[in-house]
Amino acid sequence: MQDRLKFAAFGGALVVLFGVALGIGALVGEPAGPASNSKQAATGLSDAQSGYTLTDLTAPTEPNQAGTLRFRITGPDGAPVVRFRTQHDKKLHLIVVRSDGTQYRHAHPTMDDAGAWSIEWSWAQPGTYRVFADFMSDTDGIAAVLSRTATVAGTVELQPLPPPARTASVDGYQVTAAGELTTAGSELRFTISRDGVPVTDLAPYLGAYAHLVALRANDLAYLHVHPEGEIGRTPAGPDVAFHAQAPSAGAYRLYLDFSHGGAVHTAEFTMETPVAESSTGSSTSGDTPQHGGGH
Repeated sequence: MQDRLKFAAFGGALVVLFGVALGIGALVGEPAGPASNSKQAATGLSDAQSGYTLTDLTAPTEPNQAGTLRFRITGPDGAPVVRFRTQHDKKLHLIVVRSDGTQYRHAHPTMDDAGAWSIEWSWAQPGTYRVFADFMSDTDGIAAVLSRTATVAGTVELQPLPPPARTASVDGYQVTAAGELTTAGSELRFTISRDGVPVTDLAPYLGAYAHLVALRANDLAYLHVHPEGEIGRTPAGPDVAFHAQAPSAGAYRLYLDFSHGGAVHTAEFTMETPVAESSTGSSTSGDTPQHGGGH
C-alpha cells in the first residue's frame, strides 16, 4: 500500500537537479480528438491535443528567482491562438504542481495581442513541475488541457503522498470530505467550517463556490470539475457538492479551492479509487473518457 501512495515511486527521495529543462510532458499517450467539456477524462499528459500545442514555455530556473512564466498555445494551422472562450470567468486556467503533488498553484496569466501568455512567477522550492494550461478555443469550441514540464535547479526532497484522510485543515479552516471518487461516477461533498462554525457565506470564485482539481498519483493525469448548483440559487456553504468520475483506479490527490474572508484557500486530500467490479464480477480499471457537466 505504501508504494501506491507515492507519486511516481519517488516519495521521500533526494534528487539533485542541475540547470533547467523545459520539455514535453508526454508521460502517457492520449487519444486525439475533441476533449470532453467535463474535463473528467485522463487529460493533461501531453503538450498537444486535437491540433492544439502548448509551446515556447519559459520560466525562472532557480528557487526564489523573480521572473516571468511565459508560453503560447498554437492551433491546427501552427499559428498562435488569440481567441479563447471564457470559462468560469477566465480565458485560460493555469495549474502548476510539483512531481510529488506538492506546491500546487491555480493562477490566471494574461495574453498579449500576439497570443503570448505571461504571469510574474517564482518557485518556492526546486524540483520538476508540471504546468497545465486548461482552455477552450473560441474558434471551434474544442476544450483541451495541455502540459509541459519545468525543472527548477537544486536538491529536492520529494514528499510521499499523504495517506487518505477525510479532514483537511488550511488557514484556520476545517474541510471534511464525504463520498468516494470512483470510476463509475459519484458525488463528493465537502463541508467547510472555521473554528467549529459552519461557513455559510462562501464568496463566488471564478463563477462557482468552489473548484476541484484531482491529479492521479502515478502520472499526474488531470481532472477538473465544478460544483453542482449555481451562484445565487445554491446555498453558499457549508456544503459544496461535486459529481466526479475518476478515469481509472488508483491514488489521487485532490485540491479544493474556495474563497472566504477575502482570500482563496486550498484544502488538499488523498483518495484511493478502487478497481471497479463489472457486471460479470471481473474488475476493470480502464481510462475511458466520460462526458457530462463541469468545466
